[in-house]
Amino acid sequence: MKRICVVGSIYRYLSHVQHMADRFLVGYPVAGAWHQPDMKIVSLYVDQKPEGDLSGARAQEFGFQVYPTIAEALRCGTDKLAVDAVLIICEHGDYPRNELGQVLYPRYEFFKQVVDVFEKDGRVVPVYNDKHLSYNFEKAKWMVDAAARLKFPLLAGSSLPVTWRLPDVELPLGCEIESALMVGVGGSDPMDYHALEAMQCMIERRRGGESGVKSVQMIEGDAVWKAGEEGRYSKELLRSALSRSDTPQGLSVLDGRPQDLVGNGELYKLVTKPAAYFIEHRDGLKTTLLMLNGAVTDYNFAARLRGGEVKACQFLLTPVPQVTYSACLVSKIEEMFATGRAPYPAARTLIVSGMLESCLKSRAAGSKLLETPHLGVRYQAPHLSQHARS
Repeated sequence: MKRICVVGSIYRYLSHVQHMADRFLVGYPVAGAWHQPDMKIVSLYVDQKPEGDLSGARAQEFGFQVYPTIAEALRCGTDKLAVDAVLIICEHGDYPRNELGQVLYPRYEFFKQVVDVFEKDGRVVPVYNDKHLSYNFEKAKWMVDAAARLKFPLLAGSSLPVTWRLPDVELPLGCEIESALMVGVGGSDPMDYHALEAMQCMIERRRGGESGVKSVQMIEGDAVWKAGEEGRYSKELLRSALSRSDTPQGLSVLDGRPQDLVGNGELYKLVTKPAAYFIEHRDGLKTTLLMLNGAVTDYNFAARLRGGEVKACQFLLTPVPQVTYSACLVSKIEEMFATGRAPYPAARTLIVSGMLESCLKSRAAGSKLLETPHLGVRYQAPHLSQHARS
C-alpha cells in the first residue's frame, strides 16, 4: 500500500486539502461506483491552523501523524524519506498579496523543502502540486526543472481540465485552430487561472503542440466591449461559448426566459467590470479569455477550427460540498502515484502560471501589450484529453 505525505496550507471544511486528502482517506465516486484508493495518508504538515482546523481530528480518526515541519512529515519522524508520494496543496489560508494582486502562497517554498529532502536522502517519489506552480514564473520553472533533474514524476494544476464537458468535446489531436475564446468568472488570480488552464488544455491539441507565448495584454472596462466591436475577439465565438452556459443571469433568472446575451445586449448591462486577456502564441494562434462576472457563473469555451467548424463546451463544476469534479482530479493523482507516470505534462501548468503573471503585469502597466520571450514553453498534449467521460 502506497504511503502518502500531505503538505498543505490549511485543512478545514471546503479547503483544497479537505477535498483531496479526504478522498484518499474515505474514497470517492468513479464511473458510478465507490472507489477506495489502495493508498494511505501516513503524515501531514499544515502551515496554518485557523478556526475550524480539521487536521487533529482527521489524524486521530484515521491514524496518521501531524508533524511540525515538512521534513519531519516526509520522514515520518525517522532520518530518511519514509513515504511513497507527496501531495502539496497550498490554496486558502492567510497570506499577503503583492502589487499585482496575487496571493503569495508558498507553493515554491513547500516544494523546495520537499526537493531538499529528496536530495539529502537520495530518494525521490511522485509529487502532485495543486493549481499554480507559483505566482512567479521563475520559481515555477525551477520546480519543473527540479523534477526533470531529479527524475521524479510531477503533476500539477486544477480540476477543470479533467472534469466533465457538456457536451463531451475533444478537439482532435493535431487539429488546426484558427481562434479560441474562453469565458470565465470569479476574482483575479485564483479564478482566472482556472479559466486560462481550461482553455490551454483545449488549444494544446493543435497541430505542432504548444509552442510558447509571444505576447500578452490584459484590458478592463469598456475597452473590452470596444475590442469586440473592432474584431479583436470573435463575437461569434463569444455567443457560442455563452450558448453552452447553464447559468445565464438577468432575464433568465427574473422570469426564466431563454436569451442570447450578446444579441439582446443584456451582456453589457450585466457585466459591469469585464476583463479581457489576449494571448498570442509563437505559432501565430491568438486566444482570448473574457472574465464576465455577472453574466454567467460557469466556465465555457469555444474554438473555430480550420474550415470554419466551431466547437464549444462547458466545463462542468458540480455543487458544494461534494464538488465531485475534484474526484476527477484525485483519480489522476492516484494514477500517477500508482504508476509513477504523470498522465499529462506539468508544462501546461508552467505556461499557464507564466501567462497569468504576465497578464497581471500588463494590467499593472496600464494595459500595455507585453512581449514574453521567457514563456518559450514547448510541449505536446497527451494522446487523449484525460477529461471525465462517465
